[in-house]
Amino acid sequence: MKAIVQDRYGSPGVLELREVERPPVGDREVLVRVHAAAVNARDWHLMRGDPYLARPALGLRGPKVRIRGTDFAGRVEAVGRDVTRLRPGDEVFGEAEGAFAEYVCAPADAVGPMPANLTFEQAAAVPLAGNTALMGLRDLGRVRPGQRVLVNGASGGVGTFAVQIAKAFGAEVTGVCGTRNADLVRSLGADHVVDYSREDFTRAGRRYDLVFDLVGNRSLTDCRRTLAPGGTLVLSGGGVSEGGSLVGPMALLVRGMALSPFVRHRLLVLTATPDRRNLAALRELIESGRLAPAVDRTYPLHEVPEAIRYLEVEHARAKVVITL
Repeated sequence: MKAIVQDRYGSPGVLELREVERPPVGDREVLVRVHAAAVNARDWHLMRGDPYLARPALGLRGPKVRIRGTDFAGRVEAVGRDVTRLRPGDEVFGEAEGAFAEYVCAPADAVGPMPANLTFEQAAAVPLAGNTALMGLRDLGRVRPGQRVLVNGASGGVGTFAVQIAKAFGAEVTGVCGTRNADLVRSLGADHVVDYSREDFTRAGRRYDLVFDLVGNRSLTDCRRTLAPGGTLVLSGGGVSEGGSLVGPMALLVRGMALSPFVRHRLLVLTATPDRRNLAALRELIESGRLAPAVDRTYPLHEVPEAIRYLEVEHARAKVVITL
């Protein structure tokens, strides 16, 4: 099968389209014929081995997992002997290492039936970003009707889902984004849009019950200034590419965890994990018309390097999708 393979860390040029063996199927896994995949900030972090402090886990000299990509949508090709919930031919979406390939092998618990009203390209945009937004708002943020929620990075992959999910849970939503993306964020349902090039949301004097930071470009002091008494700050910033860093956005997350016990606000760091139950919740929101993936651009498989370059350098709005 064809796949995007990486042997060493570096720029998008380290990614190569190659013929590789189709992955074997474990007892609790499913083999999926990939029809579409999506690009995430995670992909350029892994491509560059950034931040350097994470390399002991990622692989010191090169990535332990050589095929890039995580999100996918496609049809089940085969199932392991312990898998009874899915069968060959099912249209599914989910998360697994190695999604930039013609076939991907995924844990059955990280795969679910696709929303009936989406194309493969739209469905591939959902899993990682949608799951991150859902867990950040519902599980950590405990968002409730009538709360004031601010999403920093509202036009990004996770942000476009976060704005819609917060609205679906009945919140009053403010989205922070750049000028060119203001109309997009409004179209997703944001009640208020802050253009960061014209206004500093941390000094505007407005207070929020929940701030969901998806950028990691502001200090804890700045973010806490925007919180109402007893408010919650959820940190999940992926950072932006600056050519390599020692700790990257991890520094803000570590500071948040260290400070949390000593302040009146709830400071929480999000670790999103794949879960078919969350996929089911996202599917219900999508099929009911309360959530829709926003896709910026699509690229064929052999142009994955260009797709990742666009994501990390051009600050893509919404999701970038790979078609197969």
